Amino acid sequence: MEIEERVFLLAIYKKKEDESLKDVILMLEDSGVFSFKEGKRLLKGFKQNGFVDGENLTFVGTQKAKDAELEFKL
Repeated sequence: MEIEERVFLLAIYKKKEDESLKDVILMLEDSGVFSFKEGKRLLKGFKQNGFVDGENLTFVGTQKAKDAELEFKL
């Protein structure tokens, strides 16, 4: 999994309840992590791989995000 994907999963995991996935993509685009188009492509992949369902992470997605969080804490 690429670093951009791990950052994106972690951002979804940490998003506030009133934020949408589009808001998260825009925030990461503003931070220079990736373009909006790339963010949408990654989100589509997350949905296909069962990491995201609707506006939230699935159990598998949450576990991947927690793994990324631990990795970034090192």
